[in-house]
Amino acid sequence: MNETEQQSSRDRDPEGRARSARPRDGLGRPLPYGAPGVERQPEGVVRTGDETVREAQRLLDAGMPFHAHEVFEDAWKSGPETERALWRGLAQLAVGITHAARGNRDGGARLLRRGAAGIAEYGAEYSEARPYGIGVAELGVWAGELAGRVERETEPVEAAAVAPRLRP
Repeated sequence: MNETEQQSSRDRDPEGRARSARPRDGLGRPLPYGAPGVERQPEGVVRTGDETVREAQRLLDAGMPFHAHEVFEDAWKSGPETERALWRGLAQLAVGITHAARGNRDGGARLLRRGAAGIAEYGAEYSEARPYGIGVAELGVWAGELAGRVERETEPVEAAAVAPRLRP
């Protein structure tokens, strides 16, 4: 088996789970083996809510919403049950930006709206307008406006240029 065939067979992580070893770009798209890529976010990192917001904001500002999504996903999976709707909604917002930046207008707009609904649901259920300083209402407005823009425009958005401010 040549090197290309070995690399294209199912990659595994140290625990034996299927995990692609292909490098990825800043929007999470796979690149050819051996190409320079963006370092992946480690999975399963347990952070405080404030650490999650800081790291995700850094990634959003850098134009890496796919990676910010992974940070939110860690919080969603490891955080308290009462916060899951918040982190899941934020992860969906980040994936919405990812799709919009990749040129998937319909998927981007749909995920932006779904994420906005998720964080609004969290805010309504727990009466927290600013969990961890996050402007839930402001993010909902931002997501709705961006979803409309994504549907109207023919060009993909620039991820860093449309990144939201999580803490107003």
